[in-house]
Formats: sequence, structure tokens, C-alpha cells
Amino acid sequence: MSILLFSLLVALGSFVAGGLGALTGLGGGVVIVPLLTVVFGVDIHYAIGASLISVIATSSGAAAAYVRDGYTNVRIGMFLEIATTCGALLGGVLVALLPTHIVSAIFGVVLIFSALSSARRHDPGAYQPAANHQSLAQRLRLTGTLPVPGKAGIAYVAHRVPLGFAVMILAGMLSSLLGIGSGAFKVLAMDNAMRLPFKVSTTTSNFMIGVTATTGVGAYLGHGYIDPALAMPVMLGVLAGSLLGAKVLVRTPSKFLRYGFMGVLLVLGVQMILAGVGITYV
Repeated sequence: MSILLFSLLVALGSFVAGGLGALTGLGGGVVIVPLLTVVFGVDIHYAIGASLISVIATSSGAAAAYVRDGYTNVRIGMFLEIATTCGALLGGVLVALLPTHIVSAIFGVVLIFSALSSARRHDPGAYQPAANHQSLAQRLRLTGTLPVPGKAGIAYVAHRVPLGFAVMILAGMLSSLLGIGSGAFKVLAMDNAMRLPFKVSTTTSNFMIGVTATTGVGAYLGHGYIDPALAMPVMLGVLAGSLLGAKVLVRTPSKFLRYGFMGVLLVLGVQMILAGVGITYV
């Protein structure tokens, strides 16, 4: 296979990954790593390095559009980014101490459980606080309004902030350990733990994952696992895909996004379990 053909195929696969990452808030890394390792035979370390670059590209491509359209809650994202960045730094330390296959298997089990639990629909009233309820979220102004085309927006406030913050630390740690961006845990923390509207969860996750991935990229760059010839077509493909995905998300009903999110979580969970017990991607 020529270098040009290889780059074009990688860019095409990355385009699909970027669109999926923008729609679900997971980042393109969940598709990039198995794509590069299984289909193209790339070493896992270089695949993870390119995956982290793709996560940054997904965040950069989709985040601007979501912020402009009012879906991303920047204040919540910046607050939770404190937790994910600390978790990513902790994961960078633990990566040399913990067997990755054990973490991978546990992660897979949690993802499958989370996919099943995410099927529970939220009552729109659950997004709003009780009357005169002075919660931690209100004191931190972790509130917002979900835009609804042609209708009045839906007001919401973050619930169970300490729980969401704790899950975000775990998400950042897993990002460094597994190199997948951990967008799944970010969305789950905001959707299930903090009871934010699903579109707010996915768009704010896209806003956040770039910062978390940047923390992890430093370690891979220091070890020489960032190959520009591989990272460039991945980055360009994911960036284009994420921009298209951002436009599709605005017009897609939340229930379809939730079902797609569940499906990706189930596939990813099985993939992680197989990797944890020593079975390569199939």
C-alpha cells in the first residue's frame, strides 16, 4: 500500500470517527485505536498517540459550533475540567504501576452497566431545582438553558455536584491509562449523576475532552509515540467529521442520540473486556 493511499484511507476512517465522536460526546478515539491497530496494523502506542490527537481535533472542531449555538455550558465544563485534569495527571502516574488489562476489563464492565442504565429517561422537570432550593450548583452558578428550536428553552441546574466531580476524576484518570479520551464517563457523569439534558452533556463533553487529552499527549510525546505522518491524516479527518457531526446533532432528536450513545458504549464495553482478558480486537 502506498503512503498516499494509506493516508487517504486513514483520513476517511477518521472522518467517520470524528462524526461519531461529535454526535455522542465520546471523542473519535474510541474508533481510532481499533481502526489503526486492527485494520492498518499500527503499533498500539502510536495508535493511542494519534487517538489523543484526534480527541483534541474533535473537541476543537465541534466545541466552537456548540458554544455558538448555546448548547455547551462553558461554566460547568470549566468547573469539571479541574477534576478531569487532576485525574489525567494521576493516571499518568498510575500508568506505570497498574496492569492496563485489569483496568481495561473493569472499564468494560462499567461501560456495559452504564449503557443499560442510560436507557432511563429523565423527566424534563428533573432538570430544574426545587423551589427556593439553594444547592451547591446554584451557589456555583452551574445552571443554564437548553435551546429548543422554535420553542422556549428548558432551564436546568446541575444536581449531585460532588458525585459528578468524583466521576470526572475517574474519567480523567482513565483517559491517561487507556488513551480513549474517556468521553463516555464525562457524558455519563453529566447525564446520570448531574441530571443535565443529554445534548448539554454531549456538547459539554466535547468541549472538555480536548483539555484532558492534551494532558495525556505530553506523556506520549515525551516517549516519541506521536508520529506526525500518522497523526496528520487522523487529525484532518476527525476535524472534518466533527464539524459535520456538530451540524447534525442540532437537528437530531435527543432520544436517537441517546440510543446511539448506548450502542457505542455496549460495543466499547465488550471491546475493553476482550482486551482485558487478552483477546485482541476482532
